[in-house]
Amino acid sequence: MTEPVHVGLPTAEPAPVAECDVCGALARERVAARRSGNLSRISDINVEMRSHRAAGR
Repeated sequence: MTEPVHVGLPTAEPAPVAECDVCGALARERVAARRSGNLSRISDINVEMRSHRAAGR
């Protein structure tokens, strides 16, 4: 028998970096996606924002 799967709480949404135009645009897109109820797009934007920040752009 395999071990049980443990699922943690989702991570917090990344905050846009001040003075970064890309982060600002992504944050605005996320607001629009939330208004339209597009949870998949919100998730995609969060991944893109985290990747953008990790790359130091």
